[in-house]
Amino acid sequence: MSVVNPADASDVLSKYRVQQEQTNNGSNELGKNEFMELMIAQLKNQNPLEPQDNGEFISQLAQFSSLEEIQSLSGSVDDMTSQFRSTQALQASAMVGRTVLAPSSFGVLGDDGEISGNVAVPATTSGLRISIENESGERVRQIDMGEQQPGLAAFSWDGKDGNGNSLPPGRYKVVAEASYPGGLEQLGTMVSANVDSVSLGQGGSITLNLAGMGSIAMSDVQQIN
Repeated sequence: MSVVNPADASDVLSKYRVQQEQTNNGSNELGKNEFMELMIAQLKNQNPLEPQDNGEFISQLAQFSSLEEIQSLSGSVDDMTSQFRSTQALQASAMVGRTVLAPSSFGVLGDDGEISGNVAVPATTSGLRISIENESGERVRQIDMGEQQPGLAAFSWDGKDGNGNSLPPGRYKVVAEASYPGGLEQLGTMVSANVDSVSLGQGGSITLNLAGMGSIAMSDVQQIN
C-alpha cells in the first residue's frame, strides 16, 4: 500500500497526474486502486485542526472520475481504430487482380492486346484525337473519335499500328487532343490497369500497385471493374 505523509497529503491529485504521465511513458503504473489508497491516506493523515474541505474532496473525486472515463474512452477508441484498419486491410486485399480506371497518360499493352480508358472532355469539341506513342516517343497509331460532348469519352486501342500490324506488349503513352476555336488542347486521360498488389500505410492509407504503371492512392481510382 502506498503511504502519504502529512506534508504531502494535500497534493494527492498532482501525484496521481505525475504517475499517470510516467505510465504513458512506459515507467511506473498507477491505477484507480492506487489513487484511492492515496486519497484514503490523505484523509487519515490530514491535520485534525484543519481538515480537508468537503468541496475540495468532492472536486478531487469528480476529477478522478473524469480521468477514469477518459482512460476508458481512449481504450474504446483504440479498439475501434484497430477494427477499422483490419477492415481496410481486408477490403484492400480484395482489390488484387481487379482492373481499375485511374488518371494516367500511360497504358500497358498486355496479353489481351488492348489499352482502354476514358478522356475527360470539358466542353464540346469538333474533333477528339487519341495518339498512341511507344517508349521511344514515336507515334504508332492515331484514333479519330470525331465530335464529342462534355463528359467522359471512352476509347480503346487494339494494339495494332496504322497498317494493322500487332505491336509488342509493353508500355505506351496515350495522348488525347481536342479541337477548339483556339486550337488543339491536350486533355487528361484515365487508363485501365490491373492491380498487382496493395499496400496499407500508416494512418490507414491504401496504395494500389498497378501493373507497369507504378503506385496510386486508392482515392485516385475512378472506377473498379
